[in-house]
Parts: sequence; C-alpha cells; structure tokens
Amino acid sequence: MESFKGKVAVVTGGGNGIGRALALALAGEGARVVVADVDEAATDAVARAARGHGVEALAVRTDVTDLAQVQALAERAWSAFGGVHVLCNNAGVAAWGGLERATHRDWQWVLGVNLWGVIHGVEAFVPRMIAGGRRGHIVNTASMAGLIASQGLGVYNTSKYAVVGLSETLAKDLKPYGIGVSVLCPMGVETRIRESERNRPPALRNEARTETPAVELIGRSLAPETVAGMVLDAVRRGELYVITHDEGLEPLRRRFERMQRSILERRKA
Repeated sequence: MESFKGKVAVVTGGGNGIGRALALALAGEGARVVVADVDEAATDAVARAARGHGVEALAVRTDVTDLAQVQALAERAWSAFGGVHVLCNNAGVAAWGGLERATHRDWQWVLGVNLWGVIHGVEAFVPRMIAGGRRGHIVNTASMAGLIASQGLGVYNTSKYAVVGLSETLAKDLKPYGIGVSVLCPMGVETRIRESERNRPPALRNEARTETPAVELIGRSLAPETVAGMVLDAVRRGELYVITHDEGLEPLRRRFERMQRSILERRKA
C-alpha cells in the first residue's frame, strides 16, 4: 500500500497508547479513521484529534471480546465509508504472574482481548474486505512476548504467541486476494498497558488475589508515535514482521540457535 490518502482505517484499542498513535498517524496521512475502544471518552477524544488533520473520523465504543460488537463495528465502518482498507487489531491487556498462579479468570480475560479480539476482527472484517475486491492490509498487534517467552508473563505470552502464528498464516491465506498482513512485535512502549486492570470486567476480576509486580522489560521504552511510524512504513513495504527494537535481535538469535542445536544434537545421537 503506497499511500493511505483517502483510505479507510479501523483501529481497535484506539483510545490510548499504540492504538491512539496509529489512528492519528493514519489520519495524518489522509486516511479516514474509525476509532474503537471500550474507553468511550478516550475514543471520542482521539476521533476529534483525527478530525484535526482534516479527515473524517468515527468513534465506536467496542468490546473486542464480543463478536457481535466487532461485527457491529464493521457494519458502522461500511455504512459510514463504504469499505475498509486497513484494519488494526490492536486492543490488548496484560496480566502478570507465574502460570502456577494463573486463574481461569486471568485466562478468560487476557485471551478474550488479546487473541479473541484479533480472531473477531478477522471474522468480522476479512470476508467483507475480500468481497470488496480492494487491496488492503491487516495489522495485528502482538509483542516481543509473542516471539520470546518471559518468566512471569505466561498468560500474556500465550496470547501473543497465538497472534503471531495467526498472523503468519493469515498472510499466506490472504495473499491471493491482495490483502497484506503485518504483525507488530514491540518491546517496551510508553503506554498504559501496566494499568490494564482498569478495564478488566468485574466478572473476571480476581478479588482475593494479591497484586503481582509487573515484569521489568529489557531495552528502551519507545514512544507510541515512533512505533506507529514503523507500522505505517511496514505496511507501505508489505512487511510481515514489525519488530521495533534492535535489542530484540539477540534473544531471537539465541532462541533459534537453541532450536538448531536440538536438531543437530539429535543427528549425533
């Protein structure tokens, strides 16, 4: 996708952090944007800011864990703008603590947003995008935690590994239709993800659980706007992976060296 001017973009989790930066970066490039988030006030504020770039913008309160709401989001986008060219499945939350302490509610909440939110985006938007016959692009937000496991982030790791695998397969499946796919895998970004509990549904809260300190991430913490710029550049180039931190190269190399070693050692046995 060489230009975003005149295109229509939908961003979930668009009220804050990376989602907000993506929505505003796309608006700055001339795209009409649909901002979706459970935080209605933040969603409205981002849509207003997007209109400041001289483009149309729509705010839609959306809980991505609910397929019906994501389908309604797609319907609003098509009704307002006649189609969607760029879909950013970005909504995400994090829960901390070892897997030995994870509760069923932790799994339900984190997978519901991080994984099912992406699945629902694919279900609601991809068939419509294919039927429209236009070239397009899907960006799924994963994490470096979807490529490298970290102690104390097991539930989050699981959700993000799944998003990476989904995205890699989706890229192959959608290539014949002219729809590209990118998976965003950042390390530290200056967002409110450490405050994820603020949006945790009451029915999925662990009232009796002692709070677990957040895992300290290695490497720099980038501004969301920097990450959004990397995403738009990757979409223009048709790149699958958007790995934002150079610091990620060494742990990735070690991971694949361990895989290679397991094969070589088996050959020797």
